[in-house]
Amino acid sequence: MLRENTMASLVFLVALLLSCSSMSSAARYLEEAVPKKEYPPMPKHELPPHPAMPELPKPELPHPAMPEVPKEPEVPHPVVPEVPKPELPHPAVPEVPKHEMPPFPKAELPPKPEFHFPEPEAKP
Repeated sequence: MLRENTMASLVFLVALLLSCSSMSSAARYLEEAVPKKEYPPMPKHELPPHPAMPELPKPELPHPAMPEVPKEPEVPHPVVPEVPKPELPHPAVPEVPKHEMPPFPKAELPPKPEFHFPEPEAKP
């Protein structure tokens, strides 16, 4: 079943490739075979000049009168009586014991390895 599908796909792709190549060669043949025609130059059309528009007078409009808005009377701010601030007793905070951390051990790096490379021999 899978083999038949693969074979059918392969045949379809080959047919598609051949049709594309034949279409491109046919198009090339048509481009080369058709003689190119020379057309006479097109006459230039000139439009008549734009007619001048007369300037229209601007009408005088009366200035709109703004109606006077009556002023609102100022309202005095109400007086807020001062409220006495009560003195609250300061709550006693118990002392927290101070925790001391043990000292951290100092980090030590391992010793740096020493490399000894042989001296390159001088070439004559």
